[in-house]
Amino acid sequence: MENPFGKITTIASVLELFHDGMTLMFGGFGGVGSPPTIIDGILEKGIRELTLIGNDTGFPHIGIGKLVSHERAVKVIASHIGSNPLAGQLMHDGKLEVEFSPQGILAERIRAGGVGLAAVLSDIGMDNEMVSKDKPRFNLDGKDYLIESALTAEVAIVYAKKADEFGNLIYDKSARNTNPLVAMAGNITIAEVEEIVPIGSLNPEEIITPGVFVDYLIPSKGVNWKWAWE
Repeated sequence: MENPFGKITTIASVLELFHDGMTLMFGGFGGVGSPPTIIDGILEKGIRELTLIGNDTGFPHIGIGKLVSHERAVKVIASHIGSNPLAGQLMHDGKLEVEFSPQGILAERIRAGGVGLAAVLSDIGMDNEMVSKDKPRFNLDGKDYLIESALTAEVAIVYAKKADEFGNLIYDKSARNTNPLVAMAGNITIAEVEEIVPIGSLNPEEIITPGVFVDYLIPSKGVNWKWAWE
């Protein structure tokens, strides 16, 4: 029977949405909570010149770090890259542009993008040249603030423990991390999930990401879904 909601699909289908030179936002913290099947698919398809937006660059062979290590990214917007020494080397060699944003500010910039704000004001990092360089300032009630632009992406990829057919998502403990914010900020959001259940099966109080933010659902590698509508 045909999927009545049109969100459940395959990795092969969603890979058609990725292209060279695109902006890609990803969930995860040190690789935990990043969607492995999607990342491996992007790597295998040979997508290049990516601008990546997320908390960090993972590890050399874990999470988004796989794309960085294979030199598929030209720019990264992240809070740190220290867990991936290859990212640091690429930055040092001039092969990877890195825009650092304090972790809380980065999360707020992503949230702002998700709710339709153009920017947020912050006094964090005003005395840090790496953070404040070239950023405009705004005076509010006699106090100066940095204007931190909101962040969005052509495609956002997230990882969830469970979803229903409409795309409502539940995350697994710390693997939740930045995923709910990232899910809001993509023009298209793809969720890789471990389990799918019929609509009405999820406790509404446990749903973190409403399905309205999710465009596509794909099964995580090695997971055999039972189609709920069959």
